[in-house]
Amino acid sequence: MERKEINPWTWQDERHYAQAIEVKRPESTLYISGQTAIDANGVASTADLKGQLLYSIDHQESVLSGAGNGKADIVRITLYTTYFAEIGQNFGILQEWITSNSIRTAITVVEVSKLFETTMVELEAIAAK
Repeated sequence: MERKEINPWTWQDERHYAQAIEVKRPESTLYISGQTAIDANGVASTADLKGQLLYSIDHQESVLSGAGNGKADIVRITLYTTYFAEIGQNFGILQEWITSNSIRTAITVVEVSKLFETTMVELEAIAAK
């Protein structure tokens, strides 16, 4: 697989993401559904946004691992939240996870009016290797 970052500017570098990721000739591409703070029994979390974000990241790791992918294989993340201001206060958690796992990704954050049951965060990803 060939992987190339496209960054017409440099300001995104300090935020640990890329404007675009081009992938040529991947061996496989994994499209991961939005992962939320739902436990193994399907019960939605009532934790605060920070706790739900950590839970969603943990679920991403489980799905990636189950598919035989590593975290550095992530090429695209979409983060949905019902509380944009609060995700801004906790965005360092996601940035730390991205940085500490050598993830270089295109990323979009979207505020929505509602997510599943009591969830406030949903983390969706695409991985390629």
